[in-house]
Amino acid sequence: MSPGVRQLTVLGKFKPFGLIAEATDGKSPDENFADSSYQYLLFDPELTGKRDDADGNEANFSRQREHELFIRDNCIIWTSGSRVLKRFTLSSTVIKACWSHLGRGTEAFLCVLQIGCLTIYNTSGEVVSVPLPRTVISIWPLPFGLLLMQAAEVNPSSHVPFSPVIPILGSREMLRQRKEVGNNSPHNFHSPVAHDLISKRDMPYMSSHLILRDPLEEPGPTYLEERGKLNIMKDYDEKTIWTSDRLPLMTSYNKGKMQHSVWAAEFIESNLEASASCSSGVVPDTVLPRRVSFRRIWQAKGAKKAASKVFLATDDAVPVICFLILEQKKLLSVGLQTVEINNEILFDVKPDISWSVSAISAAPVLVTRSQVKTGLLPHLDIIVLSPENDLFLYSGRQCLCRYVLPSWLGESIGSGDGESANTDSGFRDLKITGLSDAVLGCINLSVNHSQIFRCALTGKPSSSLTNDCIAAIAEGLRSDLYNLFLSLLWGDDYSDQQDSSIYFEWEELCNIFLGICQKPTVVQLKQPKTSSESSWEFLLGSKFHKTYSRFQSGIMSVNPLDLEGTVPFGSKSGSEEILAPSFELLVQSLDCLHAVYESLKMDNLRKQDLHHLAVLLGNISKFLDEKCYLDHYIRDFPRLSKTIGACTTLSSSRKPPNLFRWLENCLRRGCLSTNLDDLPDLIRRDGCSIISWARKVVSFYSVLFGDKPEGRTLSSGVPCNIAPGSYSSNEELAILAMAGERFGLHQLDLLPSGVSLPLRHALDSCRESPPADWPAIAYVLLGREDMALSVFRNLSSSKEFEMQSNTSLISMSIPYMLHLHPVIVPSSLSESNGLENTKIEDTNSVDGSVIDGMEHIFNSYTQLRYGRDLRLNEVRRLLCSARPVVIQTSANPTISDQEQQQDQLWRIAQRTAVLPLGRGAFTLSTIHTLLTEVFTVPKLVLAGRLPAQQNAVVNLDPNIRNIQELKTWPEFHNAVAAGLRLAPLQGKVSRSWIKYNKPGEPNAVHAGLLLGLGLQGYLHVLKLSDIYQYFTQDHESTTVGLMLGLAASYRRTMQPDIAKALFFHVPARYQASYAEFEIPTFLQSAALVSVGILFEGSAHLQTMQFLLGEIGRRSAGDNVLEREGYAVSAGFSLGLVALGRGGDSLGSMDSFVNRLLQYLGAKEERSILAPSNEDHRSAAQITDGSTSSVDITAPGAIIALTLMYLKTESEVIFSKLSIPQTHYDLECVRPDFIMLRVIARNLIMWSRICPTCDWIQSQVPEVVKNGISHLQDDMDDMYEVDVEALVQAYINIVAGACISLGLRFAGTRDGNARDLLNNYALYMLNEIKPLSATPANAFPKGISKYVDRGTLEMCLYLIILSLSVVMAGSGDLQVFRLLRFLRSRNSADGHANYGTQMAVSLAMGFLFLGGGMRTFSTNNGSLAMLLITLYPRLPSGPNDNRCHLQAFRHLYVLATEARWLQTIDVDSGLPVYAPLEVTVKETQLYSETRFCEVTPCILPERAILKKISVCGPRYWPQQVELVPEEKNWWSFGDRSDPFNSGVIYVKRKVGACSYVDDPVGCQSLLSRAMHKVFGLRTLGESNMLANSHRELDSDSVDHLVSTFSSDPSLIAFAQLCCDKSWNNRSDSDFKEFCLQVLFDCISKDRPALLQVYLSLYTTVGSMADLLVKSDSNVCDSLSISSLKVALAYNEAVSSGRLASSGGFVQSIFLASLRKRCEEILNCSTELKINLRNYLTSETWPEDYKDIMILSWYLKWLSVPSPSIIKAAVEKIKSKSKISTSAIPLLRLMLPSTHISAISEIDRVFFSSNETSAL
Repeated sequence: MSPGVRQLTVLGKFKPFGLIAEATDGKSPDENFADSSYQYLLFDPELTGKRDDADGNEANFSRQREHELFIRDNCIIWTSGSRVLKRFTLSSTVIKACWSHLGRGTEAFLCVLQIGCLTIYNTSGEVVSVPLPRTVISIWPLPFGLLLMQAAEVNPSSHVPFSPVIPILGSREMLRQRKEVGNNSPHNFHSPVAHDLISKRDMPYMSSHLILRDPLEEPGPTYLEERGKLNIMKDYDEKTIWTSDRLPLMTSYNKGKMQHSVWAAEFIESNLEASASCSSGVVPDTVLPRRVSFRRIWQAKGAKKAASKVFLATDDAVPVICFLILEQKKLLSVGLQTVEINNEILFDVKPDISWSVSAISAAPVLVTRSQVKTGLLPHLDIIVLSPENDLFLYSGRQCLCRYVLPSWLGESIGSGDGESANTDSGFRDLKITGLSDAVLGCINLSVNHSQIFRCALTGKPSSSLTNDCIAAIAEGLRSDLYNLFLSLLWGDDYSDQQDSSIYFEWEELCNIFLGICQKPTVVQLKQPKTSSESSWEFLLGSKFHKTYSRFQSGIMSVNPLDLEGTVPFGSKSGSEEILAPSFELLVQSLDCLHAVYESLKMDNLRKQDLHHLAVLLGNISKFLDEKCYLDHYIRDFPRLSKTIGACTTLSSSRKPPNLFRWLENCLRRGCLSTNLDDLPDLIRRDGCSIISWARKVVSFYSVLFGDKPEGRTLSSGVPCNIAPGSYSSNEELAILAMAGERFGLHQLDLLPSGVSLPLRHALDSCRESPPADWPAIAYVLLGREDMALSVFRNLSSSKEFEMQSNTSLISMSIPYMLHLHPVIVPSSLSESNGLENTKIEDTNSVDGSVIDGMEHIFNSYTQLRYGRDLRLNEVRRLLCSARPVVIQTSANPTISDQEQQQDQLWRIAQRTAVLPLGRGAFTLSTIHTLLTEVFTVPKLVLAGRLPAQQNAVVNLDPNIRNIQELKTWPEFHNAVAAGLRLAPLQGKVSRSWIKYNKPGEPNAVHAGLLLGLGLQGYLHVLKLSDIYQYFTQDHESTTVGLMLGLAASYRRTMQPDIAKALFFHVPARYQASYAEFEIPTFLQSAALVSVGILFEGSAHLQTMQFLLGEIGRRSAGDNVLEREGYAVSAGFSLGLVALGRGGDSLGSMDSFVNRLLQYLGAKEERSILAPSNEDHRSAAQITDGSTSSVDITAPGAIIALTLMYLKTESEVIFSKLSIPQTHYDLECVRPDFIMLRVIARNLIMWSRICPTCDWIQSQVPEVVKNGISHLQDDMDDMYEVDVEALVQAYINIVAGACISLGLRFAGTRDGNARDLLNNYALYMLNEIKPLSATPANAFPKGISKYVDRGTLEMCLYLIILSLSVVMAGSGDLQVFRLLRFLRSRNSADGHANYGTQMAVSLAMGFLFLGGGMRTFSTNNGSLAMLLITLYPRLPSGPNDNRCHLQAFRHLYVLATEARWLQTIDVDSGLPVYAPLEVTVKETQLYSETRFCEVTPCILPERAILKKISVCGPRYWPQQVELVPEEKNWWSFGDRSDPFNSGVIYVKRKVGACSYVDDPVGCQSLLSRAMHKVFGLRTLGESNMLANSHRELDSDSVDHLVSTFSSDPSLIAFAQLCCDKSWNNRSDSDFKEFCLQVLFDCISKDRPALLQVYLSLYTTVGSMADLLVKSDSNVCDSLSISSLKVALAYNEAVSSGRLASSGGFVQSIFLASLRKRCEEILNCSTELKINLRNYLTSETWPEDYKDIMILSWYLKWLSVPSPSIIKAAVEKIKSKSKISTSAIPLLRLMLPSTHISAISEIDRVFFSSNETSAL
């Protein structure tokens, strides 16, 4: 059969879009362009993972679906249509560019070859440059990397010339050059590496071909596998001419041998030994773990030149490699085969597939089967240009058709060129001279007039039904029969009508099947009339109008004109005999098309296609005498009985597969008891995509009713993809199957209502508590978007995954939810709250526009947590240091009043100076900065204002006070607080941004900013040169901030460069020969603590030895306090380095302990450890004269021992740090040392700390207890006792115990600890100044008489600090009131002290740490930082850094954790209140405990947290199971974080309001009188009231639904119910039903019920309308099958086959539908007569109504085909004589038929008096 002729679709003249893009850039096309060359590459956007928004229909060809790379010189322009996506400008000329997949991901990289380097771009624009030591002449993409072909080098002095003759190929098509290659002069590319200079590192480059598998790796050598040996590939004569980016294949040409070769690339393990036959004799060691080798699988000689083109195509589902040999003018094709060995796919040549055709050009195209894939390849056809300039389309070796250009093209070229009339004939005679740039189904065609046209090969039908049928035939037929079908499809008979439009595709396909037996009678298309005919008349006379005008009155109204264009088959007595292959084609096509037919039944939107297919199948089955098939189609569409008729003979009794019957049997008897013959064969075939819709439904039902997965198929043989996840029931497994098949809510709506019911039932039954390890798509199916978004946020670390997952979730959820995206709290909420709060704050201020550094604190979390509580406003007011402070004076001040103002202002200024410490804790990690803005630091204002004098501002008098000295360190703290606002490592703080904020002259502000950034971990971006520049400024505060900030950023890393920079500031580290540096002591102290942070927990021996010596080293100055501060810093540093490692088996730990005990004043013992240097700078002890200064070394030694043995429960160290037990010992030990010893003992014996008063009293020695108890007695007996020493010891012991309690319960908000510490704070406060009555005999009275007030004040504020550490982040109101009182008390009473005010400020910041979003941890590192922060030596003034550096007070930041948690409503995206049940594990203090929290809240530590549950009646339950671990809290962005960085998404149940709108619960749906709101009738209403047209309150229903449900379908339906037009309708029952359904959907939170109820209700309603109306739109009986499946579902629920507490749909409703259907069928008077005629003569009634009722009856009672019934009757009659009734035997023969139908059959065939019976 000759191939048919088809016309090309010309899209227009071709011009690269890159030229257009250049023109828009101002480069107008001129004559110079003719001399310059450019290259372009057209490719499918799927190659880069980008999909355009264009129509997905492949037939809609457009240049917009193609992407282009345009290359000129060193510029590359990437365009999509006329839109420029990206531009790349490189440093040198581009040699070649291609797309390749590198690395482990699926992302495509643009690889650009230049001279000496390879530049790699990803799709987001990030670039990597790979240097190339040798000349690389070309690059080629492979599926797993990039192949680089190197130039051969003959000798070191010769250079390999590079010629542009080498084809510059891309991944899809040749990069075409503008000019002929021969016109360009060759360029010489010099290689920088000579053979005699090759080092071992360069040995991989000795390979002729290199492989680059990752952009961040170096190219590696390739290997050659020959005769079982492995050699480095060094054959430079094998020039690569093609590679595949989908299959690991390479093609090369050897010019010397005139040989083409095909190579298969394979991975080999690195332990394979390379062959010794290498010229170097050595295999490089620096190779990838898995090497790449090439194995030759095919070779052919005889070609003098390399193939001009190589590509992959498909021949009979087998991939073939095609070679275009121009010298022989032929296209040679070689088949490939794959073999799987050890889970690896090996490629080889298939010897029986090899063929060739004449060709001068060819290209692969997607035309015939664009949706089908052959392995990893799409089904690629071949477009061939023959030597005679004819264009042919091949599918493998079979020629399908010849393409021609449209006739108008030549005329348009001739008229457009303006040539003379003599040449017009030449233009009309167009010849195709070349083809190129094939992408999908489009190609470029060159014609003989130097024109290039973009043309589309319109092969795929536009009709979805036609396309589905052709694809099903392609997948179901044998190859020989499919080739026969292709010849018919693409032959002359198919395309005689060149003017046919897409509306005739289906009729032409029908004509093919009709033409198999006889020539079809084709209705000729009306030719266009004369030009006088109007366009409207033309449309009215078109076939489109005739076809679709039938659907105006109702969908699927059918008339006999449906078969226009075809004539039904007659008898087989025609003159022409049917050939056996054609008959077999018809038989197998019937099965394939029937599978499509059954699949279309499962789609509600394709009933029109279903009817068209039923017409065709009815004709085919009639011709084949398949009576059962024909009867099957007529029952579905009864009107076909008039147009098709009945079969004349019975040649086959095959029962057609019936999907509805299989589903019904599955519901009634289970999956394992069903008949697989009811399933089409294509459903069980793996990889069949056309009927995947039906396959998915079958697989879901199979899994739901007992089938188990076996690999990728079920035990019944049906393929099914199961999503990963655990399951414990069939319902859960069915949901995983739906998720694995990407079967979403939208797809569920397309199913018939009855079919969807079991699946919806499974979703509803698992919605309450699904497993926690399911994918996000499964949760979306359940309607649990809260859990879906949590999973989605956890996994979306990569942009690629986020894009794919987001698209999948959206497709699975439409139309029930909006796009899933990270929830961002609307800015309007925070902005409006911020404005409101600013107004509140500004009522007591002068300038409302002043920035105080706390304006951002009012976010969604704080607003929801504190609600209308104004405590945050109060905190902001108390911690504000940017406004002048109020000073109360008289209206007419005198000179003495002015002095009083200055004194009062001085005291207030000291308080203002320490407020930034609290503000830093209050605003910790609460903002993100913009890298384009200067970082603002709030002003520190030490002035005051006088309200009595019109708010006049008063400044400190510089003549009285040194203001600059006062502001240095407060400015530092102010900047630290500003820097601490930045969230840790959440924004990208860059090095350039830090330098951008660097001032010209060093100051304290930038120094504090450096410390704040460092504590948040940002200083790791600084380079060593930046650090050096900072240090060379010689600015003390900058040096302190930088050292501590660097140590915090590099904490626990022991980074050598940072360690050198820190040790530089410790002169004792230098050797004796170095000059002495004048470094202040406090800088050395900061350097020591920084070293400890850097080496934290490392137990680095040398560092520990050095720090041990520094505790006892004499400092450079003579100030004893500075010496003590230096020793304390060394002790902290030593303790940090050996943090918690005291119990480890370190060899020299005993010597460390002995030396530390000597520093404590213990008796000298011989020490193993000797000083590192014997000079004066590293002496072991400090000696003042001849005595040892224990006062200086003891604090540092105690701190070191404390941290070394933290939580170790060491009895030995515990006993060494004993508390004085006698009066003599008390007088010999400083009281503050006793406090340190108490702290040390308790932190070592961690588990003994208890939050009880008895435990604190147990810390006090008996001698102190006895002395304190007799304070009120006669003091005459105590004259020998130093009462002051006893009281000093008592209050220091109590303060130390309280600090221990604060550290033990840091961040826990423990109630017992809070009450205990609060009581002791009040006790101390009352001792200082009696304010309130305290419980009698609870605490000793009168201690203030024997101790100075300063000591009492310090102990009080240390207890306050401990209390705030326990309640950190809680914002506890009781503690806050105490702190506010202490702040106001000191300023009012004149007892303002810088250190105590610092304690109050810090305590207030701790209480509201991070705005209530952060708290403290109790791990070792956090405890050490808290101990440094709370060190019990408060400064006396702003510049006091002697005993303890003020910058150390900010180290608490390293002890914080963001354990906050808030719940976000997944529907609204707003934070909401939600009750949580928190379970903590058993500890020494309490057993396993469960308690309730309300979000937003702070969670317990990770070490004790076991489970979090969302509870309460308003939100769907959710659980987060945890394993308690001694680890830090999850950092931001951690993929293992189960809380999504502090967020749990919750979904509100329909019928309940949020706790914000309804705190008590009185507005819930169930609490309302719904029959009044919805207007539903009650039982007591009279008929008159029931029949009256009651008008609904539209606002009430609409508002109520939108309040309780965010589902768009329910809201839209509620608006429809409230439409005023409903009141004018007579169908009040239907309106009542809709309102009841709406209430049921909302109250049960089942939006899908709406569609199910309405569909089933209208199904029965339309059946009833047919009985009373003559113009009914009912044209099929498919709804009966769906209703039967719904009834079978009801039986499955009631019998327990589907596990649930209740059915998805009310059983009484389904039962009423059953009863109503039976009543409708019993109403027909002619039914029994029509049934008798149908059973006996197989004739259908004439009346349309009778036909429909008969078809309903047959399907309702499952009556088989008459041929089957007659066969059963004959069998019964032949076996036995029936005297009375044959019902029992008929029941056995027809088991699925209803008993009433069997009774009718018995009356027809076995009744003695049949006439009377009927």
